[in-house]
Amino acid sequence: MRRRPRPATRVTGRLQSAGWNGGVSAAARTLTCVDTTLQDPLVGQVLDGRYRVEARIAVGGMATVYRAVDTRLDRVLALKVMHPALAADDAFVERFIREAKSVARLAHPNVVQVFDQGADGSYVYLAMEYIAGCTLRDVLRERGALQPRAALDILEPVLAALGAAHRAGFVHRDMKPENVLIGDDGRVKVADFGLVRSVDTVTSTTGAVLGTVAYLAPEQIEQPGAADPRVDVYACGVVLYEMLTGEKPHDGDSPAIVLYKHLHDDVPPPSAVVPGLPPALDTLVAAATARRPDVRPPDAVALLGEAREAHGALSEEQLDALPPLAVSAAHDIAEDRTSVIPRSLTVPRPLPVDGDGDDEAAVHRTSRFQSPPPLPPRRRFARPRRGVLAVVTVVLLVLGVGAGVWYINSGQFTKVPAVLTQKEAEARQRLEAAGLKVGKVEHRHSDTVERGTVLDTDPEPGARIRKHDAVTLTVSDGPEMVKVPDVRGLRLKKAETTLKEEGLEPGLVTEEFSEDVDQGAVISTDPEAGAQRHADTAVSIVVSKGSPVDVPDVTGDDLADARTELQEAGLKVKIAPQQVTSEFDKGKIAAQTPEEGGRLAAGGTVTLTLSKGPEMVEVPDVVGSSVDDATSLLEQSGFEVKEDRGLLGLFGDTVKKQSVKAGDTAPKGSTITITIR
Repeated sequence: MRRRPRPATRVTGRLQSAGWNGGVSAAARTLTCVDTTLQDPLVGQVLDGRYRVEARIAVGGMATVYRAVDTRLDRVLALKVMHPALAADDAFVERFIREAKSVARLAHPNVVQVFDQGADGSYVYLAMEYIAGCTLRDVLRERGALQPRAALDILEPVLAALGAAHRAGFVHRDMKPENVLIGDDGRVKVADFGLVRSVDTVTSTTGAVLGTVAYLAPEQIEQPGAADPRVDVYACGVVLYEMLTGEKPHDGDSPAIVLYKHLHDDVPPPSAVVPGLPPALDTLVAAATARRPDVRPPDAVALLGEAREAHGALSEEQLDALPPLAVSAAHDIAEDRTSVIPRSLTVPRPLPVDGDGDDEAAVHRTSRFQSPPPLPPRRRFARPRRGVLAVVTVVLLVLGVGAGVWYINSGQFTKVPAVLTQKEAEARQRLEAAGLKVGKVEHRHSDTVERGTVLDTDPEPGARIRKHDAVTLTVSDGPEMVKVPDVRGLRLKKAETTLKEEGLEPGLVTEEFSEDVDQGAVISTDPEAGAQRHADTAVSIVVSKGSPVDVPDVTGDDLADARTELQEAGLKVKIAPQQVTSEFDKGKIAAQTPEEGGRLAAGGTVTLTLSKGPEMVEVPDVVGSSVDDATSLLEQSGFEVKEDRGLLGLFGDTVKKQSVKAGDTAPKGSTITITIR
């Protein structure tokens, strides 16, 4: 296998060799680009007393992204501000803050960093790394399709970022080209790790939403809220297919059609669109986009290994093969000065030409068998008139039998019309118009489909069914709302089990002292008991550390006395392995952790450090010296000084005597008395 440089350092070069010249915008364009000249109330303002908003970069359904300057650190950054309407929803803000904190702990060179999070009035914001460049969506919009080398060089750092997230317990859940940033310096970064997304984003029919549902794994559709790393693996497989072919594997006029295809159709091999693509790339796409999650690689790390293996198996010619769907400059169009692709670097795009030799009959043939050759013409013979009646009888008999066969095989059948995404009443009308009845109506919760809208039919749309038969409808009940149970007083494990049984997820666990709640039992939850939340919402838990115990001061005590006093207070004792010199005698307690006044839970541990005794220092000779000189010399040696002037030394300035003779030793820090006469 060839040794290759790190993908993140060469992506720009690979794209330039394919005709792409790099940065067209700020990389915070993870949302739809807008005209930044429009008046925006935040532009020119200083948010939270720190971030000066300079320009609006992009606007999306959840937030607006601005280029800003951190006036405290004097650096440019991207400021993502949640729309005030969403900021009024506590659930959105709670999730925004919680997940931003999680991503901030994910330090990886291919992940957009989160520097800060805060709120200023109705503005809830994230301060993020600013990347000068563009998104993968910009590249695909300009290029149409990429060479295999460029596609793999982008995919590998994306998988490295997702792999780090998966190993840290995070799932992106919204991988798409809009969230892949390509910097001017060639760095590839993944953005929007678990940031705020509306629970009904797939019910709209806007282009942005179609772009989102195009990357949903089947289990995300069947089980809304699924957050297994394999949903990111599936999305990366779809992104790789789009990079190689220039188009999405599943498309349709509405999100419901796209969702239906994800559930029932396999992603086709890229070579079906781009003939000549190596089988290794077909295999890689098929592994990542398998409809059954257990068939896919378990996480992005595993898929990265397969991608690198496929990369190494391709020749230089295969890696640099130009896809036929790459955007061409040979079309007779005017030079677009805003394009990221110079006309001089573009490549002609093959277009179908009339008369290329396609057999029109073969194109429109619906049978897999060859049509039989025409029979040779027969000569006409005169038929006796008496045979006319017999001929008519035979013809009528054949027509009657044919009509009967048609009715049995086709005439009494029809197809189930497509009623997905329609309201129940509209679906009933359409089924009845098709000669069908509505049988059983089932209901199922969905985080992605509006309440009262048809989720599924049995038989499925397009299936062959007898006329007047019944069709079962499955109608959405909207997002499943769960009441947070009261777990106060329960042990932590029992509380977590109770939350899971109610359809919620245990979240962050913190500890606090409590005079009323036993140690290890739950004090409170956030959201509090009785609150209504979507299923799978994380619930933070506060657990009691029990009644606090004030740590007594045992420094200077014997070890036995100190141990007894601490144990009587309900605390445990640990002896530090190292002893230290101190003012206390050898074997006494020189220091303790926590110190006096500290608080521990009952059963907490206090670490005691034993004294090696004081450090002994030789006493200098100060007799005959002036008071100032004697004091200075003794203090430099580590002693405290006490003056004894008596009645005769009130006005004297000469040391006549010292309490410890010169040359003897005394504990460092002890007091030496000097007599002045």
